[in-house]
Amino acid sequence: MNKTKAEILTIGDEILYGQLLDTNSQWMSAELDKIGIKTIRKTTVGDTREDILTAFKEAEARVDIVLITGGLGPTNDDLTKPCLAEYFGCEIAMNEAALQEVSNFFASKGLELTEVNRLQAALPVCCDMVSNKLGTAPGMWFERNGKVFVSMPGVPHEMKKMMTDTVIPQLQQVFQTDIIFHKIIKTIGIGESWLAEMIKDWEDSLPEHIKLAYLPSMGQVKLRLTAIGDNLDKLKVEVESLIQDLHKLAGKYIYGYDTDQIEEVVGKMLLDQHKTIALAESCTGGYVSHKITSIAGSSQYYQGSVIPYHNSLKIDILGVNEQTLLDHGAVSEQTVYEMANLVRKRFNADIGVATSGIAGPGGGTPDKPVGTVWIAYADGEQTITRKLQLWKDRDINIQATAVALLNLIRISLSKSIEIKQ
Repeated sequence: MNKTKAEILTIGDEILYGQLLDTNSQWMSAELDKIGIKTIRKTTVGDTREDILTAFKEAEARVDIVLITGGLGPTNDDLTKPCLAEYFGCEIAMNEAALQEVSNFFASKGLELTEVNRLQAALPVCCDMVSNKLGTAPGMWFERNGKVFVSMPGVPHEMKKMMTDTVIPQLQQVFQTDIIFHKIIKTIGIGESWLAEMIKDWEDSLPEHIKLAYLPSMGQVKLRLTAIGDNLDKLKVEVESLIQDLHKLAGKYIYGYDTDQIEEVVGKMLLDQHKTIALAESCTGGYVSHKITSIAGSSQYYQGSVIPYHNSLKIDILGVNEQTLLDHGAVSEQTVYEMANLVRKRFNADIGVATSGIAGPGGGTPDKPVGTVWIAYADGEQTITRKLQLWKDRDINIQATAVALLNLIRISLSKSIEIKQ
């Protein structure tokens, strides 16, 4: 089948100035992907005639479909409509169907139809009107030389209604497209380059119609398999077989798929094993507890937490040995070892975990620079500690510590399953 390509063109100075976040493009490209149309570029231009016309010309040369949002308002700085009329070489005239829709819209709101709003119903005569059920600016559909241009309002709910009701169904009639199937495999605890080296032979053996992309984030790497073909069921079977082979190479790092989150996976493991957990967070300030309790139903396994930032609270609330702090300091293996065990007992939990570190940007020493963090896991049978050497950024260090601790819980619970088996 033809590989149908699209470009999304967003018009408006407010987006370029950073005053408005462009959420439209993300939604539109996801919807196009569902019907087998690949978005190859997203472009934003300001409210300048020359820039808009240039963007039209460049997009038409690249793709089959150009979807445009913005610049359809009733004021003089809204240039999309006149630029489209100029680009396609036709005049603007009152469109009676559009005028009726705009009139009905104002009447339904009990408002007077002003002349400015009336002019929104004037459209290039070479386009087909796209009804706007939720606003006053009609959309416009242009076809030329096998290419399609569609202009829609920038207001998200208006654009989405047009796309869902009209644009997507019409695009499916005009273009015969392949099926695109994505599968996300989520890994944790291994860097992108190490993972790539580990699965190199597997990646090299992928069939031509299935591509792999690496999507790294904080302490995690998502692997996206994209399969293209004409039979969805066949693509799913192929991808599933490839994932089974991947598990043989990197299974211990794979924790979930698609929308799974590490805190959700850990919560399910706790539920399945009928275990409870308590936390003692120093450098993370409750962030790990927040991640755990963000999952619905977490009250079934989350006992509680304490945030003993100061040493006196580590001693008074948790019961950490004062001599441990004097001899080794708060940021030490010995301290988090005690914190994890003590919080487990204090909250009558099956598992206790702890964090202590120097998040930054200040507070570091030559022996313990900023980014030095200790984490611990205790379950009454074993206590596991890990030292992390992170970065200079406070927010990043807090997030990275949370990911590392959640992964430590996952690994420890997985080993518990292996032991029982």
